[in-house]
Amino acid sequence: MAAETEEHAGRVRETIVVIVLSLTAVLTAWSGFESSKWGGSMSTNFSKASTQRIEASRQAAHADAARATDLQIFGIYLEAVAQDDQKLAQFAEDRFTPHFVVAFDEWTAMKPLTNASAPQSPFALDAYVPPGSTEAAAADARADAIFDRAVSDNARGDRYTLMTVLFALVLFFAAIATRIRSHLLSWTLVGMTATLMLVGIVFLALLPKLI
Repeated sequence: MAAETEEHAGRVRETIVVIVLSLTAVLTAWSGFESSKWGGSMSTNFSKASTQRIEASRQAAHADAARATDLQIFGIYLEAVAQDDQKLAQFAEDRFTPHFVVAFDEWTAMKPLTNASAPQSPFALDAYVPPGSTEAAAADARADAIFDRAVSDNARGDRYTLMTVLFALVLFFAAIATRIRSHLLSWTLVGMTATLMLVGIVFLALLPKLI
């Protein structure tokens, strides 16, 4: 009778181990799949962030070129005013770019020649916004947001990789449990293996999915 009981317990233990091994194999494959998907999303977002950085650089170069042009024309204007050359001053003023005129009008309204608290030039005013500067800032902001998503994707992929390590431990202990002659130790390992698998399932359920 004792032999039959022992044999029955052995079959039950083997059945539990087979179930644990089967489920763990599926969960390991799923964790690897999710890790790969998040890794792909990370690479895509890093690429998108790089594209936005390039766009920001292009727009910033456009803004720098516009600022250089405005500086050159404004320099001619200041030189003309200093020499009291009204004709040259008007010539330069007629060639102010539209975005510079806005800041220039605000600056001259402050009477900079007599008002010591006025900004030294229109370029110091918030009203001066060369074309490309707003676009560059927006592209930089988009790049930062996409980069943050890429970093987050990387962290999620790492968590799924850790899950594959956990499930590998489950497989290891499950395989060991079937080779141990001590029934008590064998059942202890089976219980620990099942517990590890359940813990892994809970963590896996809590992780974000990317299907």
